[in-house]
Amino acid sequence: MPVTVLSRHRIHGVSTATVRRHATQLLSALNEDQADLTVSLVGDAEMHVLNHDYRGKDTPTDVLAFAMREGRRVAGDDAQIGDIVISLDTAKRQASERGHEVATEVRTLLIHGVLHLLGYDHEKSPAEARRMKAKERRLASMLAGGPRRAGDR
Repeated sequence: MPVTVLSRHRIHGVSTATVRRHATQLLSALNEDQADLTVSLVGDAEMHVLNHDYRGKDTPTDVLAFAMREGRRVAGDDAQIGDIVISLDTAKRQASERGHEVATEVRTLLIHGVLHLLGYDHEKSPAEARRMKAKERRLASMLAGGPRRAGDR
C-alpha cells in the first residue's frame, strides 16, 4: 500500500513520517490495505488557488480530497484511492482555536480527507454528517491507541 506524503510547506510539530504512518494505519483499519494515496502538505497560498480552481471558493480551506474512485474508471487503476491536500497554515490556526497541537489537527484533517475519498459526505444530509463524525471519532481513537480496527465502512 503506497502512501506518499509531499511536503511543500513546513510547520513545526508536523512530520511527514507521522502523516505517512497515520495514513497507512487508517487505510489498513478501513480495509484499504492495497490503496495508493498521496497526501500533500501545503500552505494557505497554494490551498487558496486549489480551493478557487476546484470549488470556486476564493479562500483557503483546511483539507481537500480528490477521489479517484468516482466517475469512469481506467483499467488497472483499482488501487488508486485519490489525493488529499492539507493546508498546514489553516491547521495551525484551527489547532490554536481548538486548544490542541497542530499535529492533532493534521491527523483530524487526514481522517476527514480519507473518509471523503471513500465516499463519506457530511454535506449530503444531517444523518450522513453524524455517520461521518462517528467514524472520525472511532478512527481518531484508534490512531491515539484505541482499538486496532475501526470497523466496516
